[in-house]
Amino acid sequence: MNAVVLSLDAELAWGYHDLEEIPEHVESARTSWSRLVALFDEFNVPATWAVVGHLFLESCDGTHANHPGPRDDWFDRDPGGVGKQHPLWFNDGLIDAIVDADANHELGCHTFSHVEFGDEQTDREVAVAEARAGLEVADDAGYTLQSFVFPRNNIGHRDVLAAYGFTCYRGERPELWYDGSRFDSLGKFIDLTVSKTNPSLVEPELDEYGLVNIPASMFLFGYEGRARTITERLWDDPLTRSAKRGIDRAADADEGVFHLWMHPNNFTEERDFERLRTILEHLAERRDEARIQVRTMGDIASEIRGTDPATKRTPIGPR
Repeated sequence: MNAVVLSLDAELAWGYHDLEEIPEHVESARTSWSRLVALFDEFNVPATWAVVGHLFLESCDGTHANHPGPRDDWFDRDPGGVGKQHPLWFNDGLIDAIVDADANHELGCHTFSHVEFGDEQTDREVAVAEARAGLEVADDAGYTLQSFVFPRNNIGHRDVLAAYGFTCYRGERPELWYDGSRFDSLGKFIDLTVSKTNPSLVEPELDEYGLVNIPASMFLFGYEGRARTITERLWDDPLTRSAKRGIDRAADADEGVFHLWMHPNNFTEERDFERLRTILEHLAERRDEARIQVRTMGDIASEIRGTDPATKRTPIGPR
């Protein structure tokens, strides 16, 4: 297959609750989320929205006493209450906006409370609780989930995902020539502005647990601030150019997937939305030329596994 997949880590404040500080830009995350839904609709481009499970709740007690966390203070920042009181901790209509959109989006799982499955503090009991709760709250809200995105791309406990009926996950980006070197930042700059290496096309494949690994090709952010401003003055936005090259490469290939990912929280300036608008416009042109398909993670998994993507699975795993 040759296709483009877009996936989003939809987490609001939950993406930062375990860190020292929650960034100020999270205050605008709900607006960014809504604008992205409208932007995808404008170009009729579907995406996989991997949502933190807690956002499916309409209210909570803030303690989650029966839900184990990787640390004793895991839920200390959860304010509890209801969505209208604490809109950055509950979705309060944002998930319905995804489902009701004109673009045929997929809802996926981003754990229940943004636990890193690959962290050494995350034992199997915590992973089971996070997978099960993520599915249960979505099921209670009337949604089934089959795709999984690991918080901070920290992969672990894949056997738990398989046991609970997930079909696929976003895997690690293929290694680039500068990864792990002392000159990682310089290498990234050279890659984006001078050498112009094409982003990786990936080949989704079944892993040993029967899950489809759909690796990432490219993160839409990570080259921002002053460096981005200077580069744009000299050339143009290197990440826009790189994403367009990835789309063209997928369109010209006999097979391969270009998998672009992002967070709604990343969109903090008008130029961020313009970056995505330019990419979606380019993608829509290639799609309308019948050169590329735009698929969700669930679509890809269904094709690899030879199942009908419309088939409903049991949303809750073993108890």
